[in-house]
Amino acid sequence: MNGILCMNKPEEFTSFDVIGKLRGILHMKRLGHTGTLDPMATGVLPVLAGTAAKACDIMPCQDKTYRARVRFGMSSDTLDIWGSEFTEYPEMHITEDMLKAVIPQFTGEIKQLPPMYSAVSVGGKRLYELARKGIEIERPARKVQIYGIDLEDFCEEKQEAVLSVKCGKGTYIRTLLDDMGKALGGGAVMTELCRTMASGFLLSECHTFEEVQAAADAGETEKLLIPIERLFEAYPKLRLNDVQSRMYRNGVKLDLMRIHNIKEGTEDYRVYGCDGVFIGTAKADFEKSELCIGKNFEER
Repeated sequence: MNGILCMNKPEEFTSFDVIGKLRGILHMKRLGHTGTLDPMATGVLPVLAGTAAKACDIMPCQDKTYRARVRFGMSSDTLDIWGSEFTEYPEMHITEDMLKAVIPQFTGEIKQLPPMYSAVSVGGKRLYELARKGIEIERPARKVQIYGIDLEDFCEEKQEAVLSVKCGKGTYIRTLLDDMGKALGGGAVMTELCRTMASGFLLSECHTFEEVQAAADAGETEKLLIPIERLFEAYPKLRLNDVQSRMYRNGVKLDLMRIHNIKEGTEDYRVYGCDGVFIGTAKADFEKSELCIGKNFEER
């Protein structure tokens, strides 16, 4: 049981809830996820099983894509429809052209103020813990990357839109939509959120709890796993010969000059043995002309 199990997270489950339920189904403890997803959100949650859990902190791709539904003309304390305090903007009325005109302001590298109802830690305290006590504190804005925003649907009568957002790590879609509402002269709240891609894994590759349970009952859970090497497919591939494979698997650094496919200036690689089996990651030290072991994902 080593690999990536892509889950389609249902509403009202936290990412930790998903891990907990899977531990019960799979009867294994060594499970991790690649990034939290709010309880009200659905969609892609890659779960790292077995030795794949060692990849949590070294994944090269942490980009994500979301499909969000937003309603203009109101705002809330949580920046979404699940809040408890709302402000109405009865005079606010936007058109499709107005929305399209403001979208470019929110692409590229932008700054976001983390919402109070979030897991961001400031001064050793989680913001949501303070927010639940009615406390709002100053917190630093953070730079995030928005690669693109597509308007998929717009209803002027309902003042609702559906946006597809491709972004980098740490982006809050709630904050993005709230900021758009402000830029349009009022407010906006997120009413639905689905993550359609995370770290290169698509919604079409995801499974439900029912599907995982059925596979477990049939003893076929491993058929649902995506190989660990998929996490590092952006890295160039190195295939070692027999001697190099034995040395590398024993933790010995290798001479870069004797390895095929080393690319000048490229430090990170995915490494395969002479048998074609994925071993793990490696870093090239060009000053010392050595291939250094990164993380080994083989079950030893």
